Amino acid sequence: MIAEVPLESDTKSLAGAVPGVSPQVYSDKDFRRIAALVRSEAGIVLSDGKRMLAYSRIAPLLRKSRHSTFSAFLDALEKDSEMKVQTIGALTTNHTYFNREAHHFEHFENHVRPSLIEHAEKGSPVRIWSAACSSGEEIWTLMMALLGQDKAMGRKISGMDIIALATDLSGDILSQAKDAQYSKEAISALPDAIRTNWVVPAGDMFLIHETLRKMVRFRQLNLLRAWPFSTQFDVIFCRNVMIYFDQKTKNELVYRLAQQLKPGGTLYVGHSERVVGPALDLLETCGPTIYQRRAS
Repeated sequence: MIAEVPLESDTKSLAGAVPGVSPQVYSDKDFRRIAALVRSEAGIVLSDGKRMLAYSRIAPLLRKSRHSTFSAFLDALEKDSEMKVQTIGALTTNHTYFNREAHHFEHFENHVRPSLIEHAEKGSPVRIWSAACSSGEEIWTLMMALLGQDKAMGRKISGMDIIALATDLSGDILSQAKDAQYSKEAISALPDAIRTNWVVPAGDMFLIHETLRKMVRFRQLNLLRAWPFSTQFDVIFCRNVMIYFDQKTKNELVYRLAQQLKPGGTLYVGHSERVVGPALDLLETCGPTIYQRRAS
């Protein structure tokens, strides 16, 4: 059990990382260890203002373990790689929703989709990557935009050599994406035409149509480690991930993403993210937070 103590009545703060939590359970030192771990493993920078967030994300894992303090739990992580991955995943923000930053999907539908279909019709492989897919709303919105409002045409497209890769650091959140089941409220953000075509009722929930699910491959992946594929992609979505990295890590990641694009391929990043550094030698802007790999 995680021991908690009441707030002290005077104005003196506790020597812990979170008011109301015993420093013997969760201390400043524990938070610094967590911050160092998540920066080393995932490139994410946790400021001092994230102490409560770190506590709330890791506490459920601690409760499930045999350990009663964060210090003991963190010690155990050094020998338990699987639990370390779960811990890093728990610290990753996974807030997302269908049709988020709708202008990206509109750009894809109007400017990228036609050429992808043209290439696929000629027998060329088309490859798409959602590089931080979280619970799946991004990749499923993207695939619906690809198959489109004409269901017969969408089925034809699904039979072409088009494969999407969806990756995330967290195995648990990746499982949710693969399950592809969402609430009525969640899917309400989708445009009516594609929602009608590609989402089906499943009890109290709604399920992404099997036609789309057959086109997507899910893999657990740490973006800051080696990528176990040599494929170049026609489209990469990597949105609202780099905001958690320091500038050096951002520059390195976006350069690697640019290298992974085919010439003419398109990269979509989050609304508060920008491409800077060496990647600018490979990419040119083609819309708000949208970049294209230069032909040469």
